[in-house]
Amino acid sequence: MGSSDTPDARDAPGTPDAAASRFTGRTAASWRPLSATLTEVSLDDGRTVMVKHGDQPDALRAEAAGLRWLAAAGTVRIPAVHGHDGRWLVTERVPAGRPSEQAAVRFGRDLAALHAAGAPAFGAPPPGGPEGAYIGLAPMRNAPGSDWPRWYAEHRVLPYLRRAVDAGTLRAAEAAAVEGVLDRLPELAGPAEPPARLHGDLWNGNVLWGADGQVRLIDPAAHGGHRETDLAMLHLFGCPYLERVLAGYQEVAPLADGWTERIGLHQLFPLLVHAVLFGRGYAEQALAVARAAGR
Repeated sequence: MGSSDTPDARDAPGTPDAAASRFTGRTAASWRPLSATLTEVSLDDGRTVMVKHGDQPDALRAEAAGLRWLAAAGTVRIPAVHGHDGRWLVTERVPAGRPSEQAAVRFGRDLAALHAAGAPAFGAPPPGGPEGAYIGLAPMRNAPGSDWPRWYAEHRVLPYLRRAVDAGTLRAAEAAAVEGVLDRLPELAGPAEPPARLHGDLWNGNVLWGADGQVRLIDPAAHGGHRETDLAMLHLFGCPYLERVLAGYQEVAPLADGWTERIGLHQLFPLLVHAVLFGRGYAEQALAVARAAGR
C-alpha cells in the first residue's frame, strides 16, 4: 500500500507503530521516541519512518500539504509523506550527514528555484492546506492578498503584536515603534516581488543535512510570501555555511539591491511569534529590529 490519507482519526489506532503500519502497509519492527511528539519507527522491509503525533488536526494537515507542495516544485529535496490524519503524520526519515560547503551552495541554488516556483498569491496556502495553519506551535492564518506590505502587516505582524501587548510582553507604547514601521512598509519593502513558494519556517532546525550530501527541509509553514522572508529566517537563528548558501542563491536568482537592510523587516513576524510563546527577550529583539528599520 502506498501513501494514503484518512480524513477522520477518531477510529485510528493510537500508537506510533500502528500509524506507521497503517500508512506504509508494513509491519513495525521497532521504534524509539525522539520527543513527546516524534517517534522513529523501523519497518519490517528495512525502511525507517518518522511518526509525528499532534492534537491540532489542522497543524498536521497544513504540514503534510506544505511538504507535498514544496516537493512538487522538484527543487530542494523534501521527505516523502506516507500519510496523515488528524492525529498522525508519517514521513520518510532522512539519514543524517554533515554540513558542507558544496551542499550549502546546492541548497542555495535549489532554494532559489523553489521560491521561483511561485504561489497564486501572498498568503496562499498549499493545495489542500487549511487557512488556519501553524508556524511551530503558533497559529498562522493563510489569507490571500495581492499587496505584500499590506498583507504582511495585517496577517503576520499585527496579530502577534496585539497578542504580545495583551499578554503584557510588550507595552502599548513599545508597540507603537512596530506600528510605525508597518505604516512605512510600502517605502521600506524594496522593489515589488511576485509571490514566492516559501518554506515559511526556515530556521536551522528545519534544515537537515543528509548523508547523501543533499539538504532536506522539514516542518514547513508553507505559503505564498516574499522570498526574502525565508532568507531572513536563516539569518535569525544561523545556518552552517550561510554565506555559501547565499552565494548559490544569488547565482540562480539575484536579490534586489538593499535586501540585507530589509532582513529585520522580515524577522519581525518570527520574533513576535517567539515573544508570545517564549517571553520578553524576543520582544526586546523585535523592538530593536523595529527601531533600526524605522531610522
